[in-house]
Amino acid sequence: MSPLPAAIVDALRTVLGDGPAPLHEPRFQGNEQRYVQDCIASTFVSSVGAYVDRFEQQLADYTGARRAVAVVNGTAALQVALRLAGVQSGDEVLIPALSFVATANAVHYLGAVPHFADSAEATLGLDPAPLRDWLKGIAEPAGGGYRHRHTGRRLSALVPMHTFGHPCDLDGLLSLAHDYRLTLVEDAAESLGSRYHGRHTGTFGRLGILSFNGNKTITTGGGGAILTDDERLADHAKHLTTTAKRQHRWEYVHDEIGYNFRMPNLNAALGCAQLEQLPDFLASKRRLTVRYLDAFARLESVRLIQEPPGCESNYWLQTLILDEAVADQRDAVLTVTNDAGLMTRPAWTLMHRLAPYRDCPRAPLPVAESLVRRIINLPSSAGLA
Repeated sequence: MSPLPAAIVDALRTVLGDGPAPLHEPRFQGNEQRYVQDCIASTFVSSVGAYVDRFEQQLADYTGARRAVAVVNGTAALQVALRLAGVQSGDEVLIPALSFVATANAVHYLGAVPHFADSAEATLGLDPAPLRDWLKGIAEPAGGGYRHRHTGRRLSALVPMHTFGHPCDLDGLLSLAHDYRLTLVEDAAESLGSRYHGRHTGTFGRLGILSFNGNKTITTGGGGAILTDDERLADHAKHLTTTAKRQHRWEYVHDEIGYNFRMPNLNAALGCAQLEQLPDFLASKRRLTVRYLDAFARLESVRLIQEPPGCESNYWLQTLILDEAVADQRDAVLTVTNDAGLMTRPAWTLMHRLAPYRDCPRAPLPVAESLVRRIINLPSSAGLA
């Protein structure tokens, strides 16, 4: 075993002990069973029920958004949010190349085209400075907005994603969106509990979205939510995600093409119990961060990503960055740690390297290309601390 992988295993063992450690597992120590059993007893287990309403209100209260609309997963939330933001078939939507595939898929589902942009080393999220330089060269005014001068397609939306829970440069991205008439929709799937200068992520754009998959900071099994301060958009989101059915005592009238995307009451019951424990989860994950920082402080050639200045990160996935000089040892580290029962993972394959998206437009991606070779996610469950 080469020195660096062995040293990383040793550092992890000082924090995690001798047992196996998954990457991120859910923690159920509150009212989960009680609320789920109550939901079953009510017989309202599908897309209508008191727990859906309660979960939506609790999300709105926690994030500071005026409205939250619960749906089946984060991808569905982003798809609907982009539709509500005015994204149309044939548009281009600016998204990070360094993201989970759902960000690009949600764009594709609407018939639009992902347009990939670079990330910042400090935040791992979209970097507004090089993106502004790129748009100066390829964007031209058209119809009150801008279009890509080479493809002729309208540039309609900007979708920052808060990578591993760390807020990206929202001030810079909001300025960019304003100057190029782009609707900003936040992919906050990974950042429940993260704040940018005191304000919760997902509440800066016209719409934002959250995810509650089984590996997220809190879980509803599967699930997501749309956040917005616009009451009209929230009402439309709820309408679209319930098959666009007009309310009536017995008639089935659907006035536009909608989606069967509403979160079941059973899942919302789980979410209500999880939200009650969110402050404890976040505190635990911050304690884990402190322990990791201490464990890796003596190791050269690696660093643990920390929250950007003025921000609070939820530290959803603890992230180790290898120096460029040892980037070629990433796979060796992944092999040795996983062999030791310590589940680590690389970053996602960059979007433009995936077969469905190879021909999509993209800006130069030097930072993302470098980061993807150096990122290692560490065991991050709230229970580990």
